[in-house]
Amino acid sequence: MNGMKRRTAREKVVQCLFQIDMAEVPLTDAVALVMEESEENAQYLRYLLDGVLKNLTEIDAEIKKYLRGWQLERIANVDRAILRLAFYEIMFEQDTPDKVVMNEAIEVAKLFSDEQSHRYINGVLSSFLQSRETKQA
Repeated sequence: MNGMKRRTAREKVVQCLFQIDMAEVPLTDAVALVMEESEENAQYLRYLLDGVLKNLTEIDAEIKKYLRGWQLERIANVDRAILRLAFYEIMFEQDTPDKVVMNEAIEVAKLFSDEQSHRYINGVLSSFLQSRETKQA
């Protein structure tokens, strides 16, 4: 991947998903708002965003299975965006190990959310990964 580190791309995807969710900003506008002029290659960012948005119904249905005591709509928008991206990568992408995706989601949550949120995201993703491991065993 050229031009942009994956962590930076993930951070920008979360920002885009947040804008799309909160202000119903069109995808192209959301990407334009988070990209800096010096960043020439937004392919990976667009790839992840497109993947999340195309599979949003399935991703949200899967997330809901692991939200103990919460409804997806009641979770902070930034936390919902982080979970959507992480679930997408775990469910549909094989190029990044699941544990790395989980760690990246936690780091992005530490950047954009509060301490309770990153712990909650950790718990949701841990439950999801344990369930997947049980099913694969």
